[in-house]
Amino acid sequence: MDVLAAAVAVLKGLPLTLLLAVCAMLIGVVGALPVSLGLQSRHLALRLLCRVCVDLVRGIPIIVWLFVLKFGIVIGGFKLDALQSAIVGLGLVSIAYLAEIYRGGIQTVPRGQTEAAEALGLTPRTRLFHVVLPQAFTIVSPSIATYFVGLLKDTSIASTIVVAEMVFQAQSFARQNPTLAGLLPYVIAGGLYIVLSLPVAYASRRLDARLRRAVA
Repeated sequence: MDVLAAAVAVLKGLPLTLLLAVCAMLIGVVGALPVSLGLQSRHLALRLLCRVCVDLVRGIPIIVWLFVLKFGIVIGGFKLDALQSAIVGLGLVSIAYLAEIYRGGIQTVPRGQTEAAEALGLTPRTRLFHVVLPQAFTIVSPSIATYFVGLLKDTSIASTIVVAEMVFQAQSFARQNPTLAGLLPYVIAGGLYIVLSLPVAYASRRLDARLRRAVA
Protein backbone atom coordinates (compact mmCIF):
# COMPACT_ATOMS: atom_id res chain seq x y z
CA MET A 1 0.00 0.00 0.00
CA ASP A 2 2.87 2.37 0.84
CA VAL A 3 4.57 1.47 -2.43
CA LEU A 4 1.41 2.19 -4.41
CA ALA A 5 0.83 5.52 -2.68
CA ALA A 6 4.44 6.57 -3.23
CA ALA A 7 4.35 5.48 -6.88
CA VAL A 8 1.16 7.44 -7.49
CA ALA A 9 2.71 10.51 -5.86
CA VAL A 10 5.88 10.32 -7.93
CA LEU A 11 4.00 9.62 -11.17
CA LYS A 12 2.18 12.93 -10.76
CA GLY A 13 5.46 14.57 -11.73
CA LEU A 14 6.09 12.42 -14.79
CA PRO A 15 4.31 14.72 -17.31
CA LEU A 16 6.37 17.73 -16.21
CA THR A 17 9.59 15.69 -16.28
CA LEU A 18 8.90 14.66 -19.87
CA LEU A 19 7.80 18.18 -20.83
CA LEU A 20 11.00 19.68 -19.44
CA ALA A 21 13.25 17.13 -21.14
CA VAL A 22 11.54 17.30 -24.54
CA CYS A 23 11.24 21.11 -24.66
CA ALA A 24 14.83 21.66 -23.52
CA MET A 25 16.08 19.09 -26.04
CA LEU A 26 14.15 20.70 -28.90
CA ILE A 27 15.57 24.11 -27.99
CA GLY A 28 19.04 22.59 -27.87
CA VAL A 29 18.79 20.62 -31.12
CA VAL A 30 17.62 23.67 -33.08
CA GLY A 31 19.65 26.36 -31.32
CA ALA A 32 22.92 24.45 -31.31
CA LEU A 33 23.27 24.36 -35.09
CA PRO A 34 23.89 28.09 -35.69
CA VAL A 35 26.09 28.22 -32.60
CA SER A 36 28.20 25.29 -33.80
CA LEU A 37 28.59 26.95 -37.21
CA GLY A 38 29.57 30.15 -35.42
CA LEU A 39 32.24 28.23 -33.51
CA GLN A 40 33.79 27.33 -36.85
CA SER A 41 33.22 30.66 -38.58
CA ARG A 42 36.02 32.30 -40.55
CA HIS A 43 35.09 35.58 -38.86
CA LEU A 44 37.13 35.90 -35.68
CA ALA A 45 34.66 38.15 -33.83
CA LEU A 46 31.76 35.76 -34.42
CA ARG A 47 33.87 32.75 -33.52
CA LEU A 48 35.06 34.36 -30.28
CA LEU A 49 31.52 35.49 -29.38
CA CYS A 50 30.15 31.97 -29.79
CA ARG A 51 33.09 30.50 -27.87
CA VAL A 52 32.58 32.89 -24.95
CA CYS A 53 28.82 32.17 -24.83
CA VAL A 54 29.31 28.40 -24.93
CA ASP A 55 32.04 28.40 -22.28
CA LEU A 56 30.04 30.78 -20.08
CA VAL A 57 26.90 28.63 -20.19
CA ARG A 58 28.83 25.40 -19.65
CA GLY A 59 30.99 26.88 -16.91
CA ILE A 60 28.11 27.84 -14.63
CA PRO A 61 26.11 25.10 -12.86
CA ILE A 62 22.60 24.49 -14.18
CA ILE A 63 21.04 25.27 -10.82
CA VAL A 64 22.56 28.77 -10.89
CA TRP A 65 21.06 29.43 -14.32
CA LEU A 66 17.65 28.32 -13.09
CA PHE A 67 17.75 30.67 -10.09
CA VAL A 68 19.02 33.56 -12.23
CA LEU A 69 16.23 33.06 -14.75
CA LYS A 70 13.53 32.65 -12.11
CA PHE A 71 14.51 35.48 -9.79
CA GLY A 72 16.80 37.71 -11.86
CA ILE A 73 14.95 38.26 -15.11
CA VAL A 74 12.30 40.96 -14.79
CA ILE A 75 11.50 43.06 -17.86
CA GLY A 76 8.76 45.55 -17.13
CA GLY A 77 5.91 43.47 -15.81
CA PHE A 78 7.23 40.29 -17.37
CA LYS A 79 8.83 37.61 -15.26
CA LEU A 80 9.48 33.96 -15.99
CA ASP A 81 7.59 31.50 -13.83
CA ALA A 82 9.26 28.38 -12.46
CA LEU A 83 8.39 26.11 -15.38
CA GLN A 84 9.42 28.67 -17.99
CA SER A 85 12.69 29.29 -16.15
CA ALA A 86 13.43 25.57 -16.08
CA ILE A 87 12.69 25.10 -19.78
CA VAL A 88 14.74 28.13 -20.83
CA GLY A 89 17.62 27.28 -18.49
CA LEU A 90 17.86 23.65 -19.52
CA GLY A 91 17.40 24.71 -23.15
CA LEU A 92 20.33 27.14 -22.96
CA VAL A 93 22.55 24.51 -21.42
CA SER A 94 21.47 22.05 -24.11
CA ILE A 95 22.41 24.54 -26.83
CA ALA A 96 25.90 24.93 -25.39
CA TYR A 97 26.59 21.21 -25.02
CA LEU A 98 24.99 20.14 -28.30
CA ALA A 99 26.86 22.89 -30.17
CA GLU A 100 30.12 21.27 -29.10
CA ILE A 101 28.80 17.84 -30.12
CA TYR A 102 27.77 19.21 -33.52
CA ARG A 103 31.12 20.94 -33.95
CA GLY A 104 32.99 17.73 -33.26
CA GLY A 105 30.82 15.84 -35.75
CA ILE A 106 31.22 18.43 -38.50
CA GLN A 107 34.98 18.49 -38.07
CA THR A 108 35.07 14.71 -38.34
CA VAL A 109 33.58 14.73 -41.85
CA PRO A 110 36.51 14.23 -44.25
CA ARG A 111 37.63 17.41 -45.96
CA GLY A 112 37.54 15.57 -49.28
CA GLN A 113 33.74 15.40 -49.07
CA THR A 114 33.48 19.18 -49.06
CA GLU A 115 36.09 19.53 -51.79
CA ALA A 116 34.23 17.04 -53.97
CA ALA A 117 30.99 18.98 -53.45
CA GLU A 118 32.78 22.20 -54.38
CA ALA A 119 34.15 20.54 -57.52
CA LEU A 120 30.58 19.64 -58.49
CA GLY A 121 29.59 23.29 -58.18
CA LEU A 122 27.25 22.86 -55.23
CA THR A 123 26.39 26.01 -53.32
CA PRO A 124 27.68 26.43 -49.75
CA ARG A 125 24.14 25.88 -48.43
CA THR A 126 23.72 22.67 -50.41
CA ARG A 127 27.14 21.45 -49.32
CA LEU A 128 26.25 22.08 -45.71
CA PHE A 129 22.75 20.64 -45.58
CA HIS A 130 23.09 17.82 -48.12
CA VAL A 131 26.70 16.71 -47.74
CA VAL A 132 28.27 17.72 -44.44
CA LEU A 133 25.41 17.70 -41.92
CA PRO A 134 23.93 14.29 -42.88
CA GLN A 135 27.34 12.67 -42.37
CA ALA A 136 27.99 14.62 -39.20
CA PHE A 137 24.61 13.60 -37.79
CA THR A 138 25.45 9.95 -38.40
CA ILE A 139 28.62 10.41 -36.39
CA VAL A 140 27.11 12.32 -33.46
CA SER A 141 23.69 10.66 -33.16
CA PRO A 142 24.86 8.34 -30.31
CA SER A 143 26.29 11.36 -28.46
CA ILE A 144 23.03 13.28 -28.90
CA ALA A 145 21.04 10.36 -27.50
CA THR A 146 23.45 10.05 -24.58
CA TYR A 147 23.07 13.75 -23.89
CA PHE A 148 19.27 13.40 -23.89
CA VAL A 149 19.48 10.64 -21.29
CA GLY A 150 21.60 12.94 -19.13
CA LEU A 151 19.21 15.82 -19.71
CA LEU A 152 16.31 13.66 -18.64
CA LYS A 153 18.01 13.16 -15.28
CA ASP A 154 19.06 16.82 -15.06
CA THR A 155 15.38 17.83 -15.09
CA SER A 156 15.39 16.83 -11.41
CA ILE A 157 17.29 20.08 -10.73
CA ALA A 158 14.10 21.96 -11.59
CA SER A 159 12.69 20.77 -8.26
CA THR A 160 14.93 23.38 -6.59
CA ILE A 161 12.84 26.20 -8.10
CA VAL A 162 9.58 24.44 -7.23
CA VAL A 163 8.76 22.79 -10.54
CA ALA A 164 6.57 19.84 -9.59
CA GLU A 165 8.40 17.15 -11.56
CA MET A 166 9.13 13.66 -10.22
CA VAL A 167 11.81 14.50 -7.65
CA PHE A 168 9.73 17.38 -6.32
CA GLN A 169 6.78 15.01 -5.92
CA ALA A 170 9.05 12.46 -4.20
CA GLN A 171 10.28 15.14 -1.79
CA SER A 172 6.72 16.20 -1.02
CA PHE A 173 5.66 12.63 -0.31
CA ALA A 174 8.73 12.02 1.85
CA ARG A 175 8.05 15.14 3.92
CA GLN A 176 4.46 14.11 4.46
CA ASN A 177 5.47 10.54 5.41
CA PRO A 178 8.86 10.89 7.16
CA THR A 179 8.62 7.74 9.25
CA LEU A 180 6.46 5.71 6.93
CA ALA A 181 8.28 5.76 3.63
CA GLY A 182 10.89 8.50 3.52
CA LEU A 183 13.25 6.69 1.17
CA LEU A 184 10.69 4.83 -0.91
CA PRO A 185 9.59 7.67 -3.25
CA TYR A 186 13.21 8.43 -4.17
CA VAL A 187 13.80 4.78 -5.04
CA ILE A 188 10.70 4.83 -7.21
CA ALA A 189 11.80 8.07 -8.89
CA GLY A 190 15.22 6.54 -9.61
CA GLY A 191 13.56 3.48 -11.12
CA LEU A 192 11.37 5.65 -13.33
CA TYR A 193 14.40 7.53 -14.65
CA ILE A 194 15.93 4.19 -15.62
CA VAL A 195 12.72 3.06 -17.29
CA LEU A 196 12.54 6.32 -19.24
CA SER A 197 16.20 6.12 -20.30
CA LEU A 198 16.15 2.57 -21.66
CA PRO A 199 13.90 3.24 -24.70
CA VAL A 200 16.03 6.25 -25.65
CA ALA A 201 19.22 4.18 -25.49
CA TYR A 202 17.62 1.36 -27.50
CA ALA A 203 16.25 3.75 -30.14
CA SER A 204 19.66 5.41 -30.38
CA ARG A 205 21.39 2.11 -31.10
CA ARG A 206 18.81 1.21 -33.75
CA LEU A 207 19.06 4.63 -35.40
CA ASP A 208 22.86 4.54 -35.35
CA ALA A 209 22.91 1.09 -36.94
CA ARG A 210 20.40 2.15 -39.60
CA LEU A 211 22.30 5.33 -40.48
CA ARG A 212 25.59 3.47 -40.73
CA ARG A 213 24.04 0.91 -43.08
CA ALA A 214 22.61 3.74 -45.17
CA VAL A 215 26.00 5.41 -45.70
CA ALA A 216 28.00 2.17 -46.03
